[in-house]
Amino acid sequence: MIEPLTKHLSKFAVFYKADIRPRDDLALIGLLGRDAPALLEARLDMLPPAIWHQTMQDECTLLQHPGPRSRFVACVPSAEANTVWDALARSATPVGNAVWQLHDIKAGLAWLTAAQQDTYLPQMINWEALGGISFKKGCYTGQEVVARAHFRGQVKKRLIRAQLDGNLVPEPGTPVCNAEGKRHGEVFIAALDAYDQAEILAVVNTRDEETPLEVLGQRLKRLKLPYAIERLDPEELAAQG
Repeated sequence: MIEPLTKHLSKFAVFYKADIRPRDDLALIGLLGRDAPALLEARLDMLPPAIWHQTMQDECTLLQHPGPRSRFVACVPSAEANTVWDALARSATPVGNAVWQLHDIKAGLAWLTAAQQDTYLPQMINWEALGGISFKKGCYTGQEVVARAHFRGQVKKRLIRAQLDGNLVPEPGTPVCNAEGKRHGEVFIAALDAYDQAEILAVVNTRDEETPLEVLGQRLKRLKLPYAIERLDPEELAAQG
């Protein structure tokens, strides 16, 4: 998504006398778990920021993600990545990206890929519930449609979290269907949980709450999201921390 985002933001950068350029000299390291805040203080000497906030020290930027468990992303120069990794690994267990994706699912946090851009309204992937939309700031492309969906409550699709009764991990875009094979939505992201069952985020029709659904022949069991989604005001959420 770097190239299209850079191209889009560059249209406005000139008005702020700013320069936007992609960087390929940075690395991202994720840290999750109950002891993550204390570990950051002990190993990196950095105070953990609030959710969606960041702190900076020298060339390291630290951001906290939302979710039921503490999760942080450290953005560091690639040349220092091994040093930071080794410092954290002395007290944390190194894991693969699939674990991070599973915790994105548990947090109800959907990240767009290039194949998914221009497909959903922000509300369809619950971004107002995550404090990711402003309805009080200036105009932007698509604002009218997004604002209408918010103030009139006319969102026909929503992101749900679910578990499948099998270990087939569906690709993004895999149809979510009823027993007759009629499509009711699509998988957004999927990963295996600790019980070797597929857990997913999917965008489905809001009127299908009572309809039995399945993915690749696997029955879908809805799971609770860690946030409410009824007509939220992101600015109010931010004020409450």
